[in-house]
This record gives sequence, structure tokens and C-alpha cells, in this order.
Amino acid sequence: MADQTSATDTANKFIQEADQPSSKLVRFGADEPLELDAGPALAPWQIAYETYGTLNQDKTNAVLVCHALTGDQYVASTNPLTGKPGWWSRMVGPGRPVDTDRYFVICTNVLGGCLGTTGPATTNTETKEPYGLKMPVVTIRDMVRAQARLVDRFGIDTLFAVVGGSMGGMQVLQWAASYPERVFAAIPIASGARHSSQNIAFHEVGRQAIMADPNWSGGDYIAKGIRPTKGLSVARMAAHITYMSDESLQQKFGRNLQDRDGLTFGFDADFQIESYLRHQGMTFVDRFDANSYLYVTRAMDYFDLAAEFGTLPKAFKDSKTRFCIMSFTSDWLFPTSESRAVVKALNASAANVSFVEIDSDRGHDAFLLDVPEMFSTIRGFITGAANARGIPAPGSGT
Repeated sequence: MADQTSATDTANKFIQEADQPSSKLVRFGADEPLELDAGPALAPWQIAYETYGTLNQDKTNAVLVCHALTGDQYVASTNPLTGKPGWWSRMVGPGRPVDTDRYFVICTNVLGGCLGTTGPATTNTETKEPYGLKMPVVTIRDMVRAQARLVDRFGIDTLFAVVGGSMGGMQVLQWAASYPERVFAAIPIASGARHSSQNIAFHEVGRQAIMADPNWSGGDYIAKGIRPTKGLSVARMAAHITYMSDESLQQKFGRNLQDRDGLTFGFDADFQIESYLRHQGMTFVDRFDANSYLYVTRAMDYFDLAAEFGTLPKAFKDSKTRFCIMSFTSDWLFPTSESRAVVKALNASAANVSFVEIDSDRGHDAFLLDVPEMFSTIRGFITGAANARGIPAPGSGT
């Protein structure tokens, strides 16, 4: 009974956060529609966000941090659902590489997400029910359009920097391509200018796992008071494998058994890696919406800057933005070749670009972990860009 009550409380809190998040929130009315690539405009709509630091008088020190697939707006503050620290608190904060003593940091929940920005779990004001699959499909460009509307509300003409990894890096590149005059510096990490067929394939496995769960109920599970937790858990397990590397899995787990002396000759979690993946799946369902997983993975699949602009160099034509591109040697989800393609396109368009490939055995998730070379690279790049833009250093007295 206690477990059932706890699960109910978690589900209720989850639904509450989709409409009334614990973070800051801006609502756009029916007279302020958001144009979408899929065709229909979205109105009314809302965007949830967190801020850190202070916006200077000239509004020149704003940094937009873009989150990855299953991230959120709580980049450097406690997540209200999990109670865990911010997902990039090593990167963002006082004295950190993205120094909130010097910069004003904004982090939004993406369009299609589930922690306050309009998504499939949000209540449709017309039907008084969650959007579910009636929510229009969204793209990375739609996410960036929504962020731009929020930046407008702050009265910020040009962002000092846009930073993000993985899907966050896609948003960074989309910002630089769609609003080149509004981005002084761009830092896409462990990302690329389009989603590969392999990545689309992994996402499709996850989506099919969710939709095969009987509790998915055609996407209407919230209205029915149920959740497709098994399907979402399997989707997370499959995806999590792609975030690691073979070497990191071997080092961490090998073929070690889980709390037993020998094989059980059954289908319980004999191996530590099995137990680990099951844990990842079970904890994920408490903080993420299954329909949001469908929508946000689809947004990544559709991302292709070369297709949007004709060629990749044309996406950055005449760009004045300063770029720092970063990849990791063991990342097979977004291998270094994807970053090099962006660097090549930026060179072809005569853009200001630097590139760093970091030696790491941590796989794709390295950008979220304690990787000193990443921190020092970003600190150096962003400090140089801030000096070039005339943003005073903390304690400079100017």
C-alpha cells in the first residue's frame, strides 16, 4: 500500500510540474502564437526556465544553456522531482567555467518537454485534457524559436553565448544558423549538424518500446490515470547503452555478478550491468513523460541543417559568431567525425572557429561528467570571448 501511495504521489507531482512548474514560467496568450515547422501555430503556450546570476545593465552577459534529450531547466539547482542537484552544476555556478558571478545564465525546458514548457503532458486549454498526441510534432528549430521568444521578454538583443551538449549542441547550432546576429559565441559539445541513421534507429527502438506498452493507450494514459512505465523504462535502458562506451562499461561492470556467487540459470539480473540498466530505467520513469520522449527524440531525428539551408556551409554564411566545437574520442553516438563536419563547414564560410577533441573513455556522457580538459577548454574560450565583448571580470570594479 505504501509503494502504491508513493507511486501515486509521484505521478501527481509529475502532472503538476507539467502545468505549474516549480521553476520560473512565462505564458504566451492566444494572441502570441508560436509558429511551428509542422504547420499549425501553437497558442496559447508556455515556457519554463531557471536563471542564475545577474543580467548586467547593458544586457550583454546573458548565456543560454541548452539541455540534452532528457535534461531540464534545472542546470544548477535542485530538480523538484528527484531532489538531485542540477545536471551541470560542475559547469555552471559561481567560479565555475560558466561563472554566474560574471554571466547571467538562462536554461529553459525545451518545447515538447514535460517540466513546464508546453508539451504532450501539458493541459490543452480548449479540451481541459493533456495534449497527448494532439500536440503538434516539434523540431529543434521550434525549440529555438520558443527560446528566442523568452530571450525577447528579457529585452536581450544578443546572447553572449549559447552552450549545450548532445541535443543541447543541436540547439546551439540552430541558434547560430537561425539567429547569427544574436549569438556572440557558440559552444556545441558532443553533437552534430544532423542525426545519423544509426541514432534514428536507436530512437525508433525506444519509441516502439513505449508504444508497445498496453498502458500507453494511444498516448492518452494521463487522462486514464495510468502510465506506460515498463515501455519507457526499456526505452531508457536502450538509450543509456549508447551514452557509454565499451571501455567504460567493461571497466565499471565487466562480467561481474550482481549480489550472488553464481549464475541462477534464469532471467533475473545475474550481471551487474543488467541490474544497473534496470535501475536506470526504473528511476527515469519518475522524472520524464513517455509522450515527451516520443516528441523530443523525433525532434532530434528531424534535425538536419544541411537539408534546411541547402548545404552545411550555407547554414553559417557570413556568421560573425565565435565557435568552440568539442568532441570526445570514445563517443560513438556523436563521433568526432560529426564535429569535424561542422568545423569544415564553418571554415568554408570563413567563420571564427576552434576545435578540441578530448581524449576520454567515458563515451557520449563525458560532457556531463568530471572531465578537467573540457572544463579548462570552456573556461578559456568563454573568458576570452567575454574579454573581447567587454564583460567585466568579477571583482574588477568596472
